[in-house]
Amino acid sequence: MKHAQERQGSNAVPGWITFLLAASCGLIVANLYYAQTLVGPISEATHLSTGAAGLIVTLTQIGYVIGLLFVVPLSDIIENRRLTVISLTVVVVALVTAAFAPNASLFLGASLFIGLGSVAAQILVPYASYLATEEHRGRVVGNVMSGLLLGIMFARPLASFISGLWGWHAIFAISAVVIALLTILLSRVLPERQPVPSMNYGGLIRSLGTLLKNTPVLRRRAMYQASLFGTFSLFWTTVSLRLADTYHLTQQGIALFALAGVAGAVAAPIAGRWADRGWTKPLTGLAFGLAAAAFLLAYLFQGDSKVTLGLLVAGAIILDMGVSGNLVLGQRAIYSLGSEARGRLNGLFMAIFFIGGAIGSSLGGWSYAYGGWGLTTLIGLALPVLAFLYYLTEKKQA
Repeated sequence: MKHAQERQGSNAVPGWITFLLAASCGLIVANLYYAQTLVGPISEATHLSTGAAGLIVTLTQIGYVIGLLFVVPLSDIIENRRLTVISLTVVVVALVTAAFAPNASLFLGASLFIGLGSVAAQILVPYASYLATEEHRGRVVGNVMSGLLLGIMFARPLASFISGLWGWHAIFAISAVVIALLTILLSRVLPERQPVPSMNYGGLIRSLGTLLKNTPVLRRRAMYQASLFGTFSLFWTTVSLRLADTYHLTQQGIALFALAGVAGAVAAPIAGRWADRGWTKPLTGLAFGLAAAAFLLAYLFQGDSKVTLGLLVAGAIILDMGVSGNLVLGQRAIYSLGSEARGRLNGLFMAIFFIGGAIGSSLGGWSYAYGGWGLTTLIGLALPVLAFLYYLTEKKQA
């Protein structure tokens, strides 16, 4: 078994490794999103109120943030394949628990651990960047992130479709089997990467604050993505409720709507290539504009006609394009800061923007319950607008 070296490779990343990492990331991270379009049936089955329904998504994201802060940094000191396998084992156990959970407490607890273990994807993404040369890093990261983003975007329609056939429990049971098989595959074929640690685990965790304080690019890119991911989570946490309440769509109909969002993943590899050409800053501004436009459409056209439904589909696509494109831009910037602390930098970056996602999903459940779709869309519009104002203070490319 070959080992991934700590020094940067001089050749292009083999295609099969890029494909394996992309597919793995997509399958893993999909577990964070299966529940987004199933908030209605899950909350009904577990007797959660509409106001508390956002916890279904929020707790998964909180678990992910905990993993990003306390598990992903281990990738700078522990052999990465072993750490990935351990994390995925946690996911399998949590998915089985969620599939057969008889009440809200057990399901929500399982959701927390689904998020915690799914940080395996954020061990694999930096691993891909270790293999890439500087001039190809944006492309490699963009391709791997395309797989991850396709996992996110296919998760919602797949969950809705399977739920319509066999109930909401089925998607968690099926995913448990898939992740178990993936764990076995990665343990056998994933090249090892043994980092050369410069400090112990306690030192790694203590260094997170120092890295955040001393790395302005990290702070800025994380805040950019936190605002966009908050907007993204707010939208997808509430839109399934909107589609059922206003347009009377079944789970299969919601699945078709969510499938439209997959088109937004095309922005990831394009953004990666353009970032390699030095276009990061203008593309960041464009991402905020796309997200704001999506919610402006949703706010201005709130009827129950086919036209407004079509505009909502268009909004979903351009929102996902903005979020996915900006994510690749941010990771390209973070991974260019150096390899020694890349795991910790990535963990901090992802943790901060997932905190934004958790806030967004919580605001979504609350706003829809107490202010309807109108309040939800106003909050969704405000987030990228505020982020754009912060973006205008940027003096150097980040």
